[in-house]
Amino acid sequence: MKYISTRGGMTPAPYSETLLEGLAPDGGLAVPEQLPAVDAARLEAWRGLDYPALATEILGLFATDIPRDDLARMCRAAYSPESFVASDVVPVTRLDAFAGGLALVGLSEGPTLAFKDMAMQFLGQALEYALARRGDTLSILGATSGDTGSAAEYALRGKDGITVYMLSPQGRMSDFQRAQMYSLTDANIHNIAIAGVFDDCQNLVKELSGDLDFKRAHHLGTVNSINLGRITAQIVYYFWAWLRASDGVPSADRGGFEVSFAVPSGNFGNILSGHFARSMGLPIRRLVLAANENNVLDEFFRTGVYRPRSAADTHATSSPSMDIS
Repeated sequence: MKYISTRGGMTPAPYSETLLEGLAPDGGLAVPEQLPAVDAARLEAWRGLDYPALATEILGLFATDIPRDDLARMCRAAYSPESFVASDVVPVTRLDAFAGGLALVGLSEGPTLAFKDMAMQFLGQALEYALARRGDTLSILGATSGDTGSAAEYALRGKDGITVYMLSPQGRMSDFQRAQMYSLTDANIHNIAIAGVFDDCQNLVKELSGDLDFKRAHHLGTVNSINLGRITAQIVYYFWAWLRASDGVPSADRGGFEVSFAVPSGNFGNILSGHFARSMGLPIRRLVLAANENNVLDEFFRTGVYRPRSAADTHATSSPSMDIS
């Protein structure tokens, strides 16, 4: 499978190369030329797999340039008991006190207790693998308002050939996440506080990533939600959650069994993975997006008007990881 840019100016590239590039050369996002299809028979064949094995199967549909044995090893390393507290990695807990069959998908079992561990732990393995195969190095330039930074740094700390420069808005992260990031002493991790809001940090990342000469000279890459590796790794837990939700459904009825997902989202990277999963054939009825007061993207999709906020107009909320402007 090859990947192209949403802006149409990228020569089709394999998965590993796309991971290292981060943002496409024309400034767009890398997406598959076409999404793989998953039918009911394949879903049933996956039912008995543990999480690392399911990740291998699903990511194998996207990372076709990585030998399956290597991919399986990376998934085992990413979703190991040393990194994830829950024995099944992603526990799906039924909330029996509520009507309508509600369940909670536990995505906070990783080393930083943030859902972004789910993608970052795999991405760290994949980047190190791709760099070793190429004999290259990479400088990761990232922006965070909280959980992206800590999840990325814990996934990339000590990785061969990788140096991390993480930008964060000064005074706009939770004390817990700031402590997670700033307490790391690994030689390849560098934290930089920026006077402003998250999007000031993100704009710096995009500007530098869009300067192709600078990007190539300094071997720049990204781990924000613009990196395809994160989007594809997040697809896995939508399939896992559906499989667990349908375990108690009679086999004859599973083909038409639909679930809905309610997803807290800032810049919509997580719910995009859910959209891809549904487009691949996963029986999803609805994707419900929850935003906080900083609802710039929700406003854009509802009205067609993109209205970025200034730092003064960006709310500091109890969910700082979703505070985009």
